[in-house]
Amino acid sequence: MHERGRVAVLARLLLKLGMDTRVRSASLTPSPAAAAAAGGVWHAELSLAYERRGARTVLAQRSHRGPLRVQKSLYPEGDSVCHTILVHPPAGIAGGDHLRVDVRVGEGAHVLLTTPGAGKWYRSAGAQGVLEQRIVVAQGAVCEWLPQEGIVHEGARATMLTEVQLAAGAGFVGSEMLCFGRTASGERFRSGAMRLHTRIERDGRPLWLERGLVQGGRPLLDAAVGLHGQPVSGTLVLASPQCDEALRDAWRACVPQVGMGAVSLLPGVLLARWLGPACEPGQGWFRQLWGVARRVVAGRAARLPRIWNT
Repeated sequence: MHERGRVAVLARLLLKLGMDTRVRSASLTPSPAAAAAAGGVWHAELSLAYERRGARTVLAQRSHRGPLRVQKSLYPEGDSVCHTILVHPPAGIAGGDHLRVDVRVGEGAHVLLTTPGAGKWYRSAGAQGVLEQRIVVAQGAVCEWLPQEGIVHEGARATMLTEVQLAAGAGFVGSEMLCFGRTASGERFRSGAMRLHTRIERDGRPLWLERGLVQGGRPLLDAAVGLHGQPVSGTLVLASPQCDEALRDAWRACVPQVGMGAVSLLPGVLLARWLGPACEPGQGWFRQLWGVARRVVAGRAARLPRIWNT
C-alpha cells in the first residue's frame, strides 16, 4: 500500500477512538475534495464554538469535515478554563492539502487550545499545502492559542494564514514556532518555501499585520537580518488592553538561556521573537513569558497542559 494510503487508513482508525462525545457534535457531509483524501490529499475543516455557562467554559458547538478533530476537552484548572487538544491524525500537511480551523470564543469564556505533538510540513513536488486558522474572541473572553512547534521539511511548499478578530476587552495569546529542516537528522532547508500571513485586529481595526516568506537555500537564512544561521524561528504575541511598559519590562527581564530573544511593545500588542538551534529552549522561554503575562491578563498562574509532558 502507498505510504499516504497507509496514513489514510490509520487516520480513519484513530478518528474512531478516544473522541470526547459529551458535547453536541455535527459531522458535515464530505465534499468531493475531502473524498479525494483517499487518493493522498486531505481537505479538512474544524469549527469550534465556546460559551460561558455560569462559572464554566464549555465547548458548545463542534463540527468537522475530514481528519481534524478535538481529542479531548479538559479542566485541569477548574471549570472556568477549558483546555482543548486538537488532533490531525495524518500528522502533517503535504502538497495539495488544505486544512482550516475556525474557533469562536463567546463572551466571558476562557479557552486554551494546543496540539499533542509537533506538526509537520512535508516535501512537495509543486503543490502548496495550506493551513488556515481563524479565531474570533468576544468581549471579556480569553483565547490562548498554543500549538506545539511545526517542522518544515526540506522541499516543503507551505502557506499558513492566521486571522484573529478581537472584541473590546478580549485577550489573545498566540505562539508560532517553526523549525526549518529536520535538524535532528542533519537536514537543512535548502529548497522549498514557507509563506506566513498573520492579521490581528480589535473591533475591526488592525493591531498587527505581518507577511513573511522563508525560501530554502537563500542567503537570508544565514544573514543577520534574516534567520542568522539558526534553523528555528518563533513568535509569541499577546494582544490585550493590559499590554503596557511594565509588562514589557517584565518580559525583558526573562532572558533566554539559549538562542537570541527580543521583546517589542506596540499599541495593544506585546511581541517576543526568538531564534535558536532547537525548539525546546525557545518553547521554554515562551512558557516563561506566558506565565508572566497570564497573571496580568487572566489573573491566574500558568498551568501547563499535561499533553506537553508526554
